[in-house]
Amino acid sequence: MVFEPKLIEVSVPARPEGAVLVLHGGASRGERMMVSPTQLSVLRMVLIARRIARAGGGRLAVYRLLNSRRGWDARHTPVRDAQWALDRIADRLGALPVCLVGHSLGGRAALLAAARARGVVALAPWVYPTDVAPDLNGQRILFVHGADDRIASPGRSATLARALGERVQTAYVRVAGGKHGMLRRHALFDGLAADFALATLLGIHRSEAIGRIEAGECWLTL
Repeated sequence: MVFEPKLIEVSVPARPEGAVLVLHGGASRGERMMVSPTQLSVLRMVLIARRIARAGGGRLAVYRLLNSRRGWDARHTPVRDAQWALDRIADRLGALPVCLVGHSLGGRAALLAAARARGVVALAPWVYPTDVAPDLNGQRILFVHGADDRIASPGRSATLARALGERVQTAYVRVAGGKHGMLRRHALFDGLAADFALATLLGIHRSEAIGRIEAGECWLTL
């Protein structure tokens, strides 16, 4: 059976100034299973996509991606699905600046596809310290990771953030008490994703934390 990715419109104004692509997580093993729109990893990102759309105030096009399969299959990774979605967005909207927002393995896919975007928000990303995308040039990257995450290692994401920080502007927010599902302190996770997308694409920010990052802070605990 052939599984295909699906690009879902969340909010697409007539004249957007930028685009945001939201990527869900999935199994760390290579599961050749179709993604369900009702699985928790997908539903969690619906709320974040809507938060970004509201914050954008009609200035940002926001899309969600349903991957072609649940896992990270070495023959067809979520990075390829993200690149497919970026091609579709470019076909529809033209050469707009893009911010990628991904959770868990979606965060890893966003980071590895970062060369195609202006900015990346990696939420509780499941990564290896060597996941440094080639051809980075001027991107802005934000990691947001719960200190109590027992599924995706905060230590590994912090190591990757340090490596990326040697190449592009990178900030890391440690969320005290935060876990992998981002349900505890969800408003902080969601708000940081939305505010960083606005700062990256529209040059505005509304939260103190993003203001601190804009001012040059790289490591925050909230």
